[in-house]
Amino acid sequence: MSDQTEHLQAQVRAALQDNRKLAIVGGGSKAFMGRQSDVPCDSLELSGHSGIVDYQPVELVLTVRAGTPLRQIEAALAEHNQCLSFEPPHFSESATIGGTLACNQSGPGRPWTYSVRDQVLGLRLINGHAEHLRFGGQVMKNVAGYDVSRLQAGALGTLGVITEISLKVMPRPAHSLTLVQPMPMEDAIPFMNQRAGEPKPLTGACWLDGQLYLRLSGARSAVEATAHHWPGEVIEDAERFWADLRDQRLDFFAGDAPLWRFSVSPTAPNPPLDGPWLLDWGGAQRWYRGEANLSDMEPLAAAAGGQVSLFRGGDRSGEVMHRQPEALRGLQQRLKQAFDPQGIFNPGRLYSGL
Repeated sequence: MSDQTEHLQAQVRAALQDNRKLAIVGGGSKAFMGRQSDVPCDSLELSGHSGIVDYQPVELVLTVRAGTPLRQIEAALAEHNQCLSFEPPHFSESATIGGTLACNQSGPGRPWTYSVRDQVLGLRLINGHAEHLRFGGQVMKNVAGYDVSRLQAGALGTLGVITEISLKVMPRPAHSLTLVQPMPMEDAIPFMNQRAGEPKPLTGACWLDGQLYLRLSGARSAVEATAHHWPGEVIEDAERFWADLRDQRLDFFAGDAPLWRFSVSPTAPNPPLDGPWLLDWGGAQRWYRGEANLSDMEPLAAAAGGQVSLFRGGDRSGEVMHRQPEALRGLQQRLKQAFDPQGIFNPGRLYSGL
């Protein structure tokens, strides 16, 4: 665990001088995400740039270097009965907090327990001029000017090298249980939305293989009272189920078939595609396995009030993210020009030409 900021800056300066491109690499657990760019790149390794910089349990604030493994962070928080409320996916043991933010990854509780983007208070970033900049701070009210910290969520490293992140952490729920009941997919969508609209301690709603799973978390009295009135059987080892869903270890995710992610209105009818589905986030995040073209999937996602991306597998040489309106695409290009004018960071990873 060490601070390698100066070494990272020196590598960026050398790349600028030599007109080389850099592929930012942390733990490598999310290397499958984004486009496979054909632009030659040198690796900029952040796995050694790790460690907890500051942790204030009473203030619920944690500051860590970007290469810090999630397992290390979660172990430190567990000692104080605290957690990362956004349940970051662990696609491997090497998953880091920097990659989690860059890829904007949050777990099953996303609609109820916030996203990684929501919990970012501030960060430090090496831009395309090799300058080490600070944005935000360690309090929620530090939001003067543009919220550059949260802008990094989902940028896939195209705007710079995240070196340090300050996050809001939360107490662990006092009690949790999961109810499961059989239900057709077409009935599950309105049912999940009905339950989500009730003032109950719901923190997870997922449908898979004809079964609806509802997770309740919070004060024991509230959880048990809700479970008493809601239908469904309490399942054993529920924590493992939600962890396997979060980390994509369920059988649904096995195999080589392309995995598509729909981010849509939770109340929208399911897109008319034959094949296996998994509904998460109370219907707002839907996973589909099957061969398809992005151009054919985009109208289906738009009709459901959202967007679609080719999350894993398939042909990744073309676009894998939902195409943006011209105005938004122009804004993204101007941001790229402002942060990385020579385009040295992760070229083409998010969109071609970006």
